[in-house]
Amino acid sequence: MTASPLISSQLDVRQLGINPNHWYVVAQADEVKDQPVGVALWKQAIVLYRDSQGHIRALEDSCPHRFVKLSRGKVVEDELECAYHGWRINAAGECAAVPYLAENQKLPTCKIRRYPVKEQDGFIWLFPGNSNLAETVAPMGLPEWNHLNYIGSFTVIDAEAHFSYLIENLMDMYHGHLHQDWQAWADPVLQELEETGDRVDAHYMAQNYYRIDKIWSVSQLFFPHLRRLHPDPLDVSYVYPHWKSRLGDDFKIYCLFCPVSPTHTRAYLVHFTSLEAFPRLHKLPTAFRRFLKNRLFNTARGLLQGLVVQDVAMIEDEQQAYLKNPERRPHELNRALVSVQRLIRNQAMIQVTSRSQSDWDEALTEFSS
Repeated sequence: MTASPLISSQLDVRQLGINPNHWYVVAQADEVKDQPVGVALWKQAIVLYRDSQGHIRALEDSCPHRFVKLSRGKVVEDELECAYHGWRINAAGECAAVPYLAENQKLPTCKIRRYPVKEQDGFIWLFPGNSNLAETVAPMGLPEWNHLNYIGSFTVIDAEAHFSYLIENLMDMYHGHLHQDWQAWADPVLQELEETGDRVDAHYMAQNYYRIDKIWSVSQLFFPHLRRLHPDPLDVSYVYPHWKSRLGDDFKIYCLFCPVSPTHTRAYLVHFTSLEAFPRLHKLPTAFRRFLKNRLFNTARGLLQGLVVQDVAMIEDEQQAYLKNPERRPHELNRALVSVQRLIRNQAMIQVTSRSQSDWDEALTEFSS
């Protein structure tokens, strides 16, 4: 079934929801310890916690008794104990105990939603869609997270804006004009654009002035008159619903999305510096290399935070301009962003094209709210 022109015209990218049948990142693994943690993913309140074996669990953040947040409670014997009346909810989302249950009463049969969740590559990945599909879809993953030849850093993006503004920002390398004091490259040129399935790949050529095997070159970031440019490929990809990039052979960056609502987006920006240019380092004992990797973890965090502050200001301005006048359209020249918007629409339509024609109005309301 294909969408009618009327339906297509109503699919305003700034109002579309997510395709829930993907893995989203809702927390960094170290954020979830021995007590429950509340998170939100596309208007769904979710509580995360660990059982006694350290396994991550995810439930609807709502006690079935009085609908207060379970994340306000605590973990007791692998179950969530509600702070209000002490009801206990097990990992299946079922009521497991009521402290004041009378002898002639049975446990309530109420149940809350359980979400597929996994811990991988330093982050907590959650599947908010059809749980039967969870094992058929793989998280994007960060193979560099545990690799000894990569030094990682990350920071959080928290923007009062629709997720489309953030992914457009990340795919548009021409906005590097904003970051002249924070980034090690300049003058990008879009050379090739590919759209395949659930991804968009944009291949730029940029002028880079930093080389990992010449540590002194980092000084060029602070002294522009010293910069010595050389061409490097700059590849950025929207692998729905996340983003990744690569600058030459030295740097890789990921952005792991957690859209909270139509006007609020959280994400984790993760940067990796490659040590592949130091072959002698690879011959050192594994224990020392792991120590070095851990010791240098998050050394680029300040740089990332500087970039994020600038970007968030821009995309929040865009969101506010849209809210004031939704009919006003920007004058876009980067064709990569046209491809990005097409992918967002296609992912939204995946959910509605499987429905009968009589369900179109309901489906449009769902994806526009």
